[in-house]
Amino acid sequence: MTMTLINELLGIKYPIIQGAMAKISTSELVSAVSEAGGLGVIASGGMTTEQVREEVRKTQKLTDKPFAVNVMLMMENRDDIIDVVIEEGVKIITSGAGTPKPYMKRLKEAGVIVMPVVPNVDIALKMEKLGADAVIVEGMEAGGHIGEVCTFPLVSAATQALSIPVVAAGGLSNGQSLAAALALGAKGVQMGTVYLATKECPVSDAYKEQILLSNETSTVVTGRKNGAPVRNIRNEMTSHYLELEAKEVSRDELEALTIGSLYKAVKEGDMVNGSVMAGQIIGTISTIKTVQELHDEILEQYRKVSLPKI
Repeated sequence: MTMTLINELLGIKYPIIQGAMAKISTSELVSAVSEAGGLGVIASGGMTTEQVREEVRKTQKLTDKPFAVNVMLMMENRDDIIDVVIEEGVKIITSGAGTPKPYMKRLKEAGVIVMPVVPNVDIALKMEKLGADAVIVEGMEAGGHIGEVCTFPLVSAATQALSIPVVAAGGLSNGQSLAAALALGAKGVQMGTVYLATKECPVSDAYKEQILLSNETSTVVTGRKNGAPVRNIRNEMTSHYLELEAKEVSRDELEALTIGSLYKAVKEGDMVNGSVMAGQIIGTISTIKTVQELHDEILEQYRKVSLPKI
């Protein structure tokens, strides 16, 4: 049987994956997404190995539905995190910031579905050749660390070039964008920013309020000159960063400006000096909902999509 959508591969109700957001995608949000029919994804970035194990076990207590762990392959403890995934019986991973090649044999033997997040088709083809089960192609409209290709051309090219399922990510938040992604040939979507405005999301109230107040022009990309572009909501920190970047100061000096900045935004509610990561889709987000309400709304919008006859 030909797979129609990614939820068939993953054993979930809807073809919706929650993007992994460092310091945000923990058991509280992840379990809520999985319980509501999507795929919750634990963001292991910045966690110790034992913290990852703890989050996996917490999530397993909160839901019996499938969930994933995102493994950032530049992390020093990546080997240990892969061990935790296998030891704790997690059956799905997403990966980024490196190649999963050294771990593919072990992961496949353990029955783990591997879905790398990639910024272009060349890398997607390499992941397919390695034996990835699917790829998540993320356009530069996304929040956080991004590539340089927009979502629509990236998804269009990837679905033509690959034989494995393609999941669209970047700039997606509602039923209309789900319909658009599937129309381009994607088998599902990954959404991140839209979950920031959910009741279960463990970010500061100030962060959630900033999401509601922002629009599609509120974000800015820092780090392009150093080859590490990141999309944030514009504030004093990003303005200072761009000023220093224009003066071509050292990478160390730029990194010093951002140390701890994500924690400041997520936990302390510092919208001035914090790194308020969000995608360009924030202009479509106007209310705080539960994850279940969000999914219900997305599916209702999707089912109402009708295209004019040509």
